[in-house]
Amino acid sequence: MRNFVLTSASVTDGHPDKLCDRISDAIVDAFLALDPGSHLNAECAIASGIVFLVVHSKTSAHVDLPSVVRQIVEETGYKDRDFNPANLTVLASEAPLASAGDRRGEPPVPESLSTTVFGYACRHTDTMLPLSSVLAHQMARRLGEVRRNGGLTGMHPDGQVQVAVRYSDRKPECIEGITIFSALDAESANSWQISQAISEQVIDPIVRNADVPLSNSARITVNPIDGVYLGGPTRHAGLTGRKNDIDTYGGYSRHGGAALSGKDPSRIDRTGAYAARQAAKTVVAAGLAEECEVQISYAMGWREPLSLEIDTFGSSQVPDGEIIKALRRTFYFGIDAMVDGMGLAQLPKARRGRFFTDLAVFGHFGRTELNLPWEQTDKAKSLAAGI
Repeated sequence: MRNFVLTSASVTDGHPDKLCDRISDAIVDAFLALDPGSHLNAECAIASGIVFLVVHSKTSAHVDLPSVVRQIVEETGYKDRDFNPANLTVLASEAPLASAGDRRGEPPVPESLSTTVFGYACRHTDTMLPLSSVLAHQMARRLGEVRRNGGLTGMHPDGQVQVAVRYSDRKPECIEGITIFSALDAESANSWQISQAISEQVIDPIVRNADVPLSNSARITVNPIDGVYLGGPTRHAGLTGRKNDIDTYGGYSRHGGAALSGKDPSRIDRTGAYAARQAAKTVVAAGLAEECEVQISYAMGWREPLSLEIDTFGSSQVPDGEIIKALRRTFYFGIDAMVDGMGLAQLPKARRGRFFTDLAVFGHFGRTELNLPWEQTDKAKSLAAGI
């Protein structure tokens, strides 16, 4: 597929699915900040007035789960009559984590080490991510900023963005369409005024600074539904791990099927995705290809990957097989080496109890403001020299 139009999406921090991701990762942060050796899964679902939590853990830490939930809901700005920090109901189930295994020891090997993960990088943007995904995240982030600081009343924390980009020979050519939904928090909200503000304060500045122009036939739509657009759990429920395209590459590249949020770093489907991204980005940074997708496959009972493959979509300067050999010599893709090499288990404590929470909205990759270890390309020279 060389010539196509791709629509990528993003959502604000108040979208119910993203709220669940943020709560799940805030719980991961809370446990790891107290005990960096914690193993846990934290899954969340929300409905009108209710937050459901299921946490399985192996840890010495104790975390007040309802307090973590209320802190995230308050931080997000929810003031709905039936969903706000003061009156929501938190139903939590805690249980020991079965078959957690000993990550540093010999067998048994954790059963979670069974998945295929993908990483991707390209030259479309400075962050080496597809343009449609980057623009969608920029607009979703800006939509939240306008709600908080734009002097408008009536905007709800729940918002969604879609950006369609035309690609020619797998390179961005123009923007074909933009759609933004911003929920309103009251029937008295001036929907026309808010729509105008979104066009002027969110869409226009980002489009002006984009690397490609609007097409002559581009369609831009803000709040296309007549009347008040309701949002939050009152309108649609939320669930951890339901926005994988938003978390990764906006649909431009493949990604593993498992959720990234709500898991400690020993989970290969999370840490493996980060390592695959770093490998792909390093290939592009080294000048070996214009774009690169890395695929790493793991199987239960094996700590090292069974397979490492790449696809440079015809953009590489050397055979893909030679790049694979250099990647194997430059990076270690065993779970122990990845977790320890990036220092993932220690990051929540080192960053004052908050690291994974900030990843849960606006994507896990390309986040220059977070200084993410998997975004580093310091091994690019070594990789190129190994060809």
